[in-house]
Amino acid sequence: MEELPDDVEALKAMIIAERLRSARLQHLLDVLNRMHFGKRSEKIDSGQLALALEDRDVSMAEAELLVEQGEEATGIAPARRKRAADESRASLPAHLPRHEIEIAPEAGCCAGCGGALHRIGDDRSERLDIIPAQYRVIVTVRPKMACRSCGDGVAQAKAPAHVVPGGLPSEALLADILVKKYADHLPLYRQAQMMARQGVTIDRATLAGWVGRAAGYLKPIVDRQKAELLKSDRLFVDETTAKVLAPGSGKTKTGYLWAMVRDDRASGGVDPPAIIYSYMPGRGGMWAEKLLGDYHGILQVDGYEAYGQFGKAGRPGGPSVLAYCWAHVR
Repeated sequence: MEELPDDVEALKAMIIAERLRSARLQHLLDVLNRMHFGKRSEKIDSGQLALALEDRDVSMAEAELLVEQGEEATGIAPARRKRAADESRASLPAHLPRHEIEIAPEAGCCAGCGGALHRIGDDRSERLDIIPAQYRVIVTVRPKMACRSCGDGVAQAKAPAHVVPGGLPSEALLADILVKKYADHLPLYRQAQMMARQGVTIDRATLAGWVGRAAGYLKPIVDRQKAELLKSDRLFVDETTAKVLAPGSGKTKTGYLWAMVRDDRASGGVDPPAIIYSYMPGRGGMWAEKLLGDYHGILQVDGYEAYGQFGKAGRPGGPSVLAYCWAHVR
């Protein structure tokens, strides 16, 4: 059993930490009990459970800090506590740049005899750091050149083409906005708030216009990737709902995101893995046909009837091979 300190403040800190930990653990037990034994309408999904576990980990770390602070205040050497996350922590990626900070002893000579110290080794530890994103202004200068001899004409380089002609964003900024919006699910109004914290005031509607123009420039790449996927021997296709704004109504409607995936690495394929997301207003057979066209390879799908048309013998060019999902079979 851990020895209790004699200092009153340290004891208070330990009691507060234990009460906090107990309350958080009880909350987690309640969540787990509701998930396993509650009514179906009251059960929580895996995302909510992950939030509860995250909250538990935060509380445990806070409790440990309070105990350590209490021990340090009384001069007690803090007990060595190793969290599970630290035990399984992998080394930091080798491709990240390293910035070394050397901390040498304050005394340049031996404390015993006064002799000069020489280096016999060192201890190294690594921590993950970040350089916060910083906006900058790119100033493009195009000098006007003239001839002193004849004075005939002025030479000047043409202005480079941009995704937003005459606009503020560089292509790097547009890429950052797109990744945050579509990969990190960060809405444009929140991105506008983040920019405003650094004194850059950009309206959400302006950001939306930039995203639209960038999407237009990327469309040929997406079309080419889709064409390459439709040449594959095997494809996986599925669709899921997506809430979108209904223009003019101020409400949302249900649209569908269709995913078309190729990944033959497990079966010895040499084609690179790829995925295309396509938005469709519905999920009927007409939309599946619009997505896949005259594809005739192996089609891995679930049991939804919209895919049945691709396996019919009378289909122009012959039927596709439908490889249904094992999870739905079970």
